Amino acid sequence: VQLVESGGGLVQAGDSLRLSCAASGRTFSGYSMGWFRQAPGKEREFVSHISLSGGTTYASSMKGRFTISRDSAKNTVYLQMNSMKPEDTAVYYCAAGHTVVVPTMAAEYNYWGQGTQVTVSS
Repeated sequence: VQLVESGGGLVQAGDSLRLSCAASGRTFSGYSMGWFRQAPGKEREFVSHISLSGGTTYASSMKGRFTISRDSAKNTVYLQMNSMKPEDTAVYYCAAGHTVVVPTMAAEYNYWGQGTQVTVSS
């Protein structure tokens, strides 16, 4: 599975942004999908996950502000980010996993995109 993120950019605090992750290769519908992010000098951290059945999981700091969704017809997963904060600044990565038991763990995912930069100014 090849994953390509898009939609990153520079926004102001309070703005919204939608990231996309287009998958190609194997059957998209057979994978759980996740979003992670990594800020400069920090560890990669879990953002959100969507299961094969559409169940969603969010990191506590993003819950209520971010929404993950998937469109199997387009082989694409989205991350809608609202009420953005400067601390949301990071490179955002899309990931796909065959069998994701603990969605917050990066090691659960088999494939990763190259990332897209998101910068939120105050």
